[in-house]
Amino acid sequence: MGLCLLSHLIPGILLLLAAITIFALVFGFFVDPVFFKATKDRRRLNVAVLISGGVDSSVALRLLHAAGHSCTAFYLKIWFQEDFENFWSECPWEDDLKYAKAVCNQVDVPLEVVHLTDEYWSNVVSYIIEEYRCGRTPNPDVLCNTRIKFGAFMDAISNMGFDFVASGHYAKVIHEFTEQTSGLSVLQLSEDMVKDQTYFLSHLSQSQLRRLIFPLGCIPKDVVRKIATSFDLPNKDRKDSQGICFLGKIKFSEFVARHIGEREGIILEAETGDFLGKHRGFWFYTIGQRQGLRLPGGPWYVVEKDTKNNVVFVSRSYYSVDKRRRSFRVGSFKWLCGEYPNESSNLRCKVRHGPGFYDCSLIMETGENSHDKVAVVQLSEDDQGIAAGQFAAFYYERTCLGSGVILESWDDSGFPICSRALEIAGMEDKSKLGKPVKIKVQPCLSNSVTTEDAREAHQEVADSKSSIRATRRRGSYQKTIPASPYSWLQRFTKKCMRFFL
Repeated sequence: MGLCLLSHLIPGILLLLAAITIFALVFGFFVDPVFFKATKDRRRLNVAVLISGGVDSSVALRLLHAAGHSCTAFYLKIWFQEDFENFWSECPWEDDLKYAKAVCNQVDVPLEVVHLTDEYWSNVVSYIIEEYRCGRTPNPDVLCNTRIKFGAFMDAISNMGFDFVASGHYAKVIHEFTEQTSGLSVLQLSEDMVKDQTYFLSHLSQSQLRRLIFPLGCIPKDVVRKIATSFDLPNKDRKDSQGICFLGKIKFSEFVARHIGEREGIILEAETGDFLGKHRGFWFYTIGQRQGLRLPGGPWYVVEKDTKNNVVFVSRSYYSVDKRRRSFRVGSFKWLCGEYPNESSNLRCKVRHGPGFYDCSLIMETGENSHDKVAVVQLSEDDQGIAAGQFAAFYYERTCLGSGVILESWDDSGFPICSRALEIAGMEDKSKLGKPVKIKVQPCLSNSVTTEDAREAHQEVADSKSSIRATRRRGSYQKTIPASPYSWLQRFTKKCMRFFL
């Protein structure tokens, strides 16, 4: 009878063992072993998890919870609701908070709302506004991470006894410190090179980095989506957010209009000085911009801005001028290890978020103040879109070393603006210009962009997009980046996960 009973139980036992094995394999792969190494013999951690209501931060929370750690979720509220009450009938962040609560309720994780409105406005928004007024292009996401998410928020919870702060960023942090030693924490590239966010984290300090963990650093984006589905998260089908950090549904033009305002100016053709039309303020436009000019006979491109006189210069010959550059100056450095890298090291550089790198060299020099270091960056290849105000992040192999602010871009050397255009731009009374000239449509320049240079530029964009799609199909690692060594267990686990997913 005992054998008969056992024969009935064996299938159930085997099924249970299989389920437990699969569960262990899943979380053995999903939670990076390097992260476990940093948890001091895998003790149960008390983790503050930043959650936005999106898929990435929600999956990060659930993975930490499934790994057995004590989690408290935090939602950062940084906008006054009345700031945009005229744009929508309801607050656009209510959905974010609703989803954040639903995700936490699934596993009984406490959720707290932290109000950092004053800190955000004084440390981020004011900086953004001033940069745009000066004609530069700031990067709000870098500032959000440095000054708010891992700045003001960390200060707010500093006395609450948390071991680490976690978020849904695609990056890796390797903590080399132990109970006996106090080594450095190292920021490394994530598994998913397309989604990698080390560029946005490159301006952190060592004191900030040593308190961070990123559960998604070893997981490609497509797998994160599958995990969200397997957990049946309430927000599993939500789209990824785009645009300025924390702006959500707000269009950039709405943000600028609300907080900088509008001031009518004129649009001049760079080559002739012809008065073509009017604009709402130079801060609405960036170099190379095509959309929003509302001029016939295009395509027209913004090629220069006179911030003093509020004049925007445009041209239909944007692609016929060589705007590519290999060198530029960078200041306001912050190195994650606290020290400048060896100038002769084999460094690599990112000038924007994305999978692309350049080999580069750094030549340090002294700025206007003796303590203000400035460097000349020499890239291995030309880049067409270097923008003053953006960040340049520096890497050695897979490690992010830090970043600095780009001080100049290609247009500092000047797009060829004719003397007549410059003279008109300096006029005090521009009402004397009368009505805009009637723009002649050039047969060789249609909306389909038929010039050879324009076609080449569009082909470069198409090739870039194809390359990104191909990278996702092949896998996340680029061949030029040495992958971290894997143990036999990790290799076995990854093979199993390919089968189950």
